[in-house]
Amino acid sequence: MSLTDFLVERLNSQLSSMNEEAKPIQEDVTSSKFYTSPVSNGAGQANLDHPAERHHDVGSIIASHRTIASADSLATIDCPPDEAENLPLAKIYRPYSIHVLALLMPASILGVLARLGLEALLTYDGQSIFPLAYVQATGCFVMGISLGMKAPFGNFYGPLYTAITSGFCGSLTTFSSWQVDIFNSWVNSGQFHRSGLSDFLDGLTKTWVTLLLSLASLTFGVYISRAILPYLPALKPPRRHVRYCLTILSILTYAATFPAYFRLPANFRHQATAALLFCYPGTLTRYLLSINLNPRIKHFPLGTFTANMLGTALLGVFHVLQGMPFPVSPNACSLLQGLGDGYCGCLSTVSTFAAEVDALDGWKASFYVILSWLTGQLLLLVIMGSSFWAGHVSEQLTCTFQ
Repeated sequence: MSLTDFLVERLNSQLSSMNEEAKPIQEDVTSSKFYTSPVSNGAGQANLDHPAERHHDVGSIIASHRTIASADSLATIDCPPDEAENLPLAKIYRPYSIHVLALLMPASILGVLARLGLEALLTYDGQSIFPLAYVQATGCFVMGISLGMKAPFGNFYGPLYTAITSGFCGSLTTFSSWQVDIFNSWVNSGQFHRSGLSDFLDGLTKTWVTLLLSLASLTFGVYISRAILPYLPALKPPRRHVRYCLTILSILTYAATFPAYFRLPANFRHQATAALLFCYPGTLTRYLLSINLNPRIKHFPLGTFTANMLGTALLGVFHVLQGMPFPVSPNACSLLQGLGDGYCGCLSTVSTFAAEVDALDGWKASFYVILSWLTGQLLLLVIMGSSFWAGHVSEQLTCTFQ
């Protein structure tokens, strides 16, 4: 035997023994009780061969600083986890499943209450930051965490993912109130003693601060989820009777908003209970628009755009009605306030909007942001501006709730 043949034989022998030693380690890793991200390799980099990557897992795309060229796949942001997360058929819930739709109910209620509570808490004399900034940042941060943990949600209980993203985050953040807030700065609805340039700068500040805070909070949430994912234990999915009990309780929770509106004191109606009546219809409308319209156009998410524009236009109409010179009954004022805070606030969203902007290709993301912002402001210019400047409607709300 030559020296070369001897060396080759020894090398093959060493490689064979190394492979045998590696097998127990691989078996131990795959049987780990902790959840391992299916879209990352050992070096923490995205695995482009994984089905979730081929189906555009938005959380992984944001975490790896990549973008997608087509917007039609962004509909998966609102959908429950599916085959793209390598889930067995028993754990996959379709978008129109009763479990998915029902769990949106309590999530919408919690989102509205969180938004109204944060706004009330952060509205005070001498405030340095407008209250909606905290609202949008909080909702986008939770959205980022949920996007990064979509597969674990699917392995546990898929409808919970949609409840948090579309239900809670979508109801907590609001595109329509953001647009109305900007427009009120342009027209100085607060009657502050300042110049027209100051009005312009105030509206501009609310524009770019909200955009930057939302995108930064979303990205930070995704990174937080990726950091805790390796240490997340694999929870056992709830049993069949638990799932159905949860669905029934969700429906009963929303049903309880009706007696809450009529039985609680009347001064609660404009503050919260009227908004709770309309929160789920707003969330459901946005969810259906997203699922059905987002896949239709490759350049930008048509469903989210439609929901945000519809919510902005309706909120402008409700603001005009609340500023009419003739008296409106307190009950009507409370319902208008509830439609604005509940239906419009849940119909429009910044959290999904920010996720789509972050995941889209460069020029498509810019086009989506500019088109959404300009369309929203033009709608309010036609609806609110024409009413204000015609002299028939006050820029301040004339509604009374007592």
